[in-house]
Amino acid sequence: MSLHIEKSGLQATIQDLGRFGHQKEGIIVSGPMDRVALRMANLLVGNPEHAAVIETVAPGPAIRFQKDTLIALTGADLSPAIAGVPVKMNRPVLVRQHALLEFGAPRAGVYTYLAVAGSFDLPQVLGSLATYLRAGIGGFGGRALQTGDVLPLGQAPAGFTSLLRTVPETAAFTPATWTPDHSLFPVHQEQPKLRAVRGPEYDLLTSNSKGYLWSEKYQITRQADRMGYHLYGTPLAMAAPAELISSAVTFGTIQVPSEGNPIVLMADHQTTGGYPRIAQVITADLTHLAQTGPGKLITFEEVTLQEAQQHYLQQELNLEIMKKGIELKRLFT
Repeated sequence: MSLHIEKSGLQATIQDLGRFGHQKEGIIVSGPMDRVALRMANLLVGNPEHAAVIETVAPGPAIRFQKDTLIALTGADLSPAIAGVPVKMNRPVLVRQHALLEFGAPRAGVYTYLAVAGSFDLPQVLGSLATYLRAGIGGFGGRALQTGDVLPLGQAPAGFTSLLRTVPETAAFTPATWTPDHSLFPVHQEQPKLRAVRGPEYDLLTSNSKGYLWSEKYQITRQADRMGYHLYGTPLAMAAPAELISSAVTFGTIQVPSEGNPIVLMADHQTTGGYPRIAQVITADLTHLAQTGPGKLITFEEVTLQEAQQHYLQQELNLEIMKKGIELKRLFT
């Protein structure tokens, strides 16, 4: 059975954790903007953490379910509703056949993730279902979902529908009565302070610019997409002109072009770049970066590599605690 896209929305794509092992050939990793939200959505429906989901922004798509389906919504709250009734985030939800999922006004965040039990039965490209729009590969025909698309579903994990045994036949959907502890979910802020470590070219900045980087507020401009967020604020300057060889970059790399306004690279970043890499947003804060949209203000806070590693390990521990808790719910429900 399958899902039917009755309205496309602005940009909904199929994403998994990404296409690894091919950057040496110039093929980017891609994958989700918010990796933590994708992994959590999959855990809630019993999928492997890397399984493909639908990533969407507002205005979101309208999706018709052609069979009873277990879903979970994580990430941004885009006012989801089924049959006109609001749907709670961050928990398993059993949706009945023929029900329609729609999205409304964004309440918080930018990117929402819809996981379905069993994921999607689609062909992989270089080992991944991640959609890379600029190259037209992965996902559903290498493009954003369009009105009329029919997405075939994979085989749902055994046992997970037992979480919702007491579902009334007349209900369009029924949410689980439980959700993982809220402390395990990232807490997104309107004006986040993003922790970062110094980049390879940090010392090329003037002394004043080093101070600006860690003290000034920067606004995310409308030049913000899956490739990068352009920032506007106090311009940063190099102490002297430098001829740089294009070097490896990654999700969260902060670069400074010649006019001085930083760019933070995002999920669809290029494999190499020639601008100075002045800092790197730590892995644990990429979820906060992704969920902060155009017009919002951000600041950067310097941390050490050891501190960055500790924050990453805590994030992974939270995911592991969530995974074990959900498994116990399934076994003893």
